[in-house]
Amino acid sequence: MDFMHVKMDFTSVVYNAARDGKLLLLKVFLNQRGKHEVEQLVGAKTHGATPLVMACRNGHYDVAEYLIEKCGADVEQPGSVVFDGDTIEDARPLWCAAAAGHLSLVRLLIKRGAQVNSTTKTHSTPLRAACFDGYFDIVRFLVNHGADIEMANRHGHTNLMIACYKGHIKIAKFLLGLQADVNRKSARGNTALHDCAESGSLEIVKVLIDHGARMERDSYGMTPLLAAAVTGQKNIVEYFISMPHLVSRQESIEALELLGATYVDKKRDMTSALELWKRAMKERYREDAPPIPKPPPPPPVAAYNFTREITSLDALDDLLTDPDEMRMQALVIRERILGPAHSDTSYYIRYRGAVYADGGNFDRCIELWHYALDMQQRMLEPLDPTTQSSFLSFTELFNFMIAGQTNTGRRVPPVPREHLISVFNKAVLQVKYGKKMLDEMSECECDLSYFNTILIITLHLACLLTHDLPEEGTDEYIQLHKVIHQLVRINAKGKHGRDMLQLIHSGKCTLVNKYSRSKLPSLQIVTALIKAGADVNARDDDGNTALHLTALSHIWRRDFAITLLDAGAHIDVVNNEGKTFEMLCDKTLYDTVNPVKYTTLACLAARVVRRLYRVEDLPKHLQSFVQMH
Repeated sequence: MDFMHVKMDFTSVVYNAARDGKLLLLKVFLNQRGKHEVEQLVGAKTHGATPLVMACRNGHYDVAEYLIEKCGADVEQPGSVVFDGDTIEDARPLWCAAAAGHLSLVRLLIKRGAQVNSTTKTHSTPLRAACFDGYFDIVRFLVNHGADIEMANRHGHTNLMIACYKGHIKIAKFLLGLQADVNRKSARGNTALHDCAESGSLEIVKVLIDHGARMERDSYGMTPLLAAAVTGQKNIVEYFISMPHLVSRQESIEALELLGATYVDKKRDMTSALELWKRAMKERYREDAPPIPKPPPPPPVAAYNFTREITSLDALDDLLTDPDEMRMQALVIRERILGPAHSDTSYYIRYRGAVYADGGNFDRCIELWHYALDMQQRMLEPLDPTTQSSFLSFTELFNFMIAGQTNTGRRVPPVPREHLISVFNKAVLQVKYGKKMLDEMSECECDLSYFNTILIITLHLACLLTHDLPEEGTDEYIQLHKVIHQLVRINAKGKHGRDMLQLIHSGKCTLVNKYSRSKLPSLQIVTALIKAGADVNARDDDGNTALHLTALSHIWRRDFAITLLDAGAHIDVVNNEGKTFEMLCDKTLYDTVNPVKYTTLACLAARVVRRLYRVEDLPKHLQSFVQMH
C-alpha cells in the first residue's frame, strides 16, 4: 500500500476520534507511536481543522486535555470550523471553545498558554465569540484573564455591539460596567444603540441611554430611531420619540412615516400603517407649532406608476380603498427617507416586484426591478453583493418565464428580447467597472469571489440571449453579437485566471434553479463567444485552455471539443502539469475526435523545437507558440 495513503488514513482516524470524543480509541491508536509521529498526526489538518480544534469545537474536554498534555498539540494552531452553517477560518481552539460555550475547555486552554486575544481571519476574538451567543461566564473569565473588550472585528463591530444586537443584556451591562465605549462606531458608522434598536431590545436601549448613548447617524444617515422604524420595532420608536431631548420633531415624523411603510411591506398591516401616516401628518401640521411640510416631490417615477407622495389627511383616508396605491406610497416614502443608497430601499422595490410576478404581472415586476437595478448601479460599488443579487433575480425570473412557455399549467408571457439585452448590457457594465476596480487594487486586497459570481451570472444571461438565435443577418442577430462582443473585449478573468470561455467549460459555472434554461456549457454561447473574438487558446493560472477544461469537466460532449478545435484551438497545448487535451481524455478520444485532423505541421515543429532548444534562445515572436506545445 502507498505510504502517503496510509498516512492520510492515520490522520483521518485521529481527526474522527477527536471530533467524536472517542478518547479510548485515540489512546490505543497514539500511545504505541513515537513522539515525532504523534506530533505529526495531531498537527495534521483534515477538512481544514486539527484534532484539537474539533475536540474544542465539540466540547470534548478529556480528548483536548490528552491531545495537549500527552501529545503536544499546539494550542495556537488554527483551523476551519462550521458554526450555524458558516465556515470560520483561522479559528484557534480557544475561539472554538468560547464560541461553543465550553467554559471548562476555555479554562484549560488559557492555563496551557492560549492567547486570549487571538483572532480568526475576520478578526473575531474568543471574547466576541462568547458575546455572540451570550455565554456570560466565559465572557467574565476571558475578561479577568486579559481579554480586550474593545477589540473589534474587521467590520469594526465591538463586543458591546454584538451583545446588544443579540439581546444579551447581562453581558451588555457587564461590558458597560467596564467602561466599554458606548458611542464607538463601526466601519459603517453604526453604534451599539443602532444594533439593539434594530434587533428590538428595548431593555438594552434604555441601559445604553442611561450610559450616555447618543442618537448618532451612520454612513447611510440612519439614526437608531430610523433603524428601529425600518425593522418595525414600534415599541422602540415610541420610546425614542417620547424623548424630545434625543429626537427632534422632524425626526419623529419621518420615523412614523418610515414605520408605516414597514407595516405595509413587512407586516402587511395596512390599517396600522395608515394610522401611523395620519399621526405623522398631524404632527407636521400641529396648531401649536410651525408646520413642517413634506419636501418638494421629485419627478414621478414610471416604475411607481407615477405615484406622488400624499400631502394631506383627506387624501390619506382614500388609500384604504386602493391597496396598490398604498404600496406605491410605501416605496416612495422609503426612498425619500432612506435614500437610494440604502439596501432596504432597493430590497423592498424588488420585493414588491416579486409579489407582482407571483400574481402573473411580469411587466410590473420587470419595470420595478429595472428601477432598483439602475439605482444600485448608480449608488453602489461595482461588486456590491446586493447588486449581484438583483442580477441573479433577473436571471432566475427570465429562466422561469422561458420555461413557462412549455408549462401548460400556467400562462406565462414570453420574455421580451429588449429586456434581456437591457439587463445583459447592465451586467456587462458591472463586469467592466468591477474589473477596473480590481485592477486598481493591490494583489493582497483582491478577492475575486464577487467578481467571479457576476461573470457567471453574465454568462447565464448570455446563454438566455442565445437560447433562440435570431436569423443570421437580421438586425436582432447583429445586435446580439455586438453586445456579446462588448463582453469579450473586456477580457475579464475570474478565479484561477479563467476568462469567459474557460469559465463555461470549467464545470463550476452553474446557477441552482429548477426552471433553468441557461444550462452551461451551452454550444450556442460557446459559438457566440468565439465569433465575438474569444481566444480559444487562452490559458488559465494552471495552464489549461478551454479545451483542457472540456476534457476535465464531468460534462463531456464531442460538439464542444469540435467547436473549439474548428475555431483554432491547439489540440497539443500542454498545461502546467505537461498534459495535453489528449492525455486528459479517456480512451474513447479517437472515436470522437480525430487528433490527426487538428495537428498542424507548425504544431509538430514546435514540439521538436522545444525538445532541442531552450525557449529563451528562440526569436521572441516564436517563444509563446513553442512554449505552449
